[in-house]
Amino acid sequence: MLHVETDGPVHILTLDRPRARNAIDPDQADRLRDAFRAFEDDPDLRVAILTGAGGTFCAGADLKAVAAGAFDWGRLLHEGPLGPTRCHFSKPVIAAVEGYCVAGGLELAVMCDMRIASETAIFGIFERRWGVPLVDGGTVRLPRLVGQSRALDMILTGRPVDAAEALSFGLANRVVPAGEALRAAIALAHDIAGFPQRCMLNDRASLLSQWALPLDAALQNEAELGMDSLADGTTADKFADGAGRGGRFDQYKSR
Repeated sequence: MLHVETDGPVHILTLDRPRARNAIDPDQADRLRDAFRAFEDDPDLRVAILTGAGGTFCAGADLKAVAAGAFDWGRLLHEGPLGPTRCHFSKPVIAAVEGYCVAGGLELAVMCDMRIASETAIFGIFERRWGVPLVDGGTVRLPRLVGQSRALDMILTGRPVDAAEALSFGLANRVVPAGEALRAAIALAHDIAGFPQRCMLNDRASLLSQWALPLDAALQNEAELGMDSLADGTTADKFADGAGRGGRFDQYKSR
């Protein structure tokens, strides 16, 4: 089951298959893909959060469904088996991780811009022991997040990585007490949603697109997107007093 709710500009998607540790079967994958497309298409939604119910983020693909032949592998080259993992989002997505975030669940988490992990979080490529390949972006997004050496450690060994270690090398962006990942992610999402969106989204787009560009082209793209951001009317005098459309800068000093 997939629960979808909104909290103002925040779109919250909760995987809820407790008996399967929120593992994803083909029906769940389709629902998840549709929910993310709805988020992408709705101009009133600014940030999405992906989380799991029952103290687990996601155990990846439902291996019982895999064994039963329920997945259509013919779609593999066009769509991620777990739903939205081949999609490109123009808006931020945050993973709120409690408990196991493994196999395809890890691939869903690294699809997101940021990962808020509770102290209970365990990350890992657990499918290594069963010979199941990474086909939802894990070999691409994981090294881009944590570097090739760390990614190879996880991919070759399949070992568990706890929240503290994940934080130490950038897989987790924040670690919070057990049971607090979703609450922290919602608070962060509202902060992000409150900033001037055109500038923030242009900066995000520049960062993401630079991976595919030579240095000169990436810098030119950054400049062009920056000029577009300046065209929205934000003026320098608003910042002279430490304030902008997103509020005063000093409100963030204690964070």
